Amino acid sequence: MGNSGMSILITGGAGFIGSHLVERFLTESDDKIVCLDNYNDYYDPAIKRKNVTAFENNPQVTMVEETFCNQEAMHRLFADCDITEVFHFGAYAGVRPSIERPHLYQKANIEGTLCLLEAARNKPVERFVMASSSTVYGGGAEAPFKEDASIGVPLSPYGASKRAAELMGLTYHALHQVPVICLRPFSIYGPRLRPDLAMTIFTAAILEGKPLPLFGDGSI
Repeated sequence: MGNSGMSILITGGAGFIGSHLVERFLTESDDKIVCLDNYNDYYDPAIKRKNVTAFENNPQVTMVEETFCNQEAMHRLFADCDITEVFHFGAYAGVRPSIERPHLYQKANIEGTLCLLEAARNKPVERFVMASSSTVYGGGAEAPFKEDASIGVPLSPYGASKRAAELMGLTYHALHQVPVICLRPFSIYGPRLRPDLAMTIFTAAILEGKPLPLFGDGSI
């Protein structure tokens, strides 16, 4: 996956996808890994700390507990760790919570991404991969979704924040030649899946013999 001598920053490195990505790099390369996470309370921080137990003491990994919304800290991190690649998987996720706390999503997902892009512009990197979301397609988008499909209006602050982050990334690619790649994942599942996601909730209910919650009349 990587070449010897790389120093790879993974944001959200203690999360579901980020922690798996750290382990994958450790298995398939000898690159240095910087695992960045602020262990916020969007869900139980103890779950995230458990996610990193397999690699937190690995000499190939540098653990950093910090928010990527801190511009000064990001400039310092990129310089001190000589970051050459970025995998930006840190974010506030979830449609319903974003409706209740839109300013939090704007701060983390838009301003935080901007902080990382600025750091990558200041200390050029070879690759900047950022996780967007399928929610960017929004209402009115033609199904099945394609990368080159017309984008509808996002139906939540979360979707809007991810679309705004995409546009900021594309702007930095065009204006400053930051090599940005945007991913639009759909319903990813697997070990360490967040506790608030449908697959986790449904699986737990099935295992415990509990009925699934039904919203509306169940016609959708």
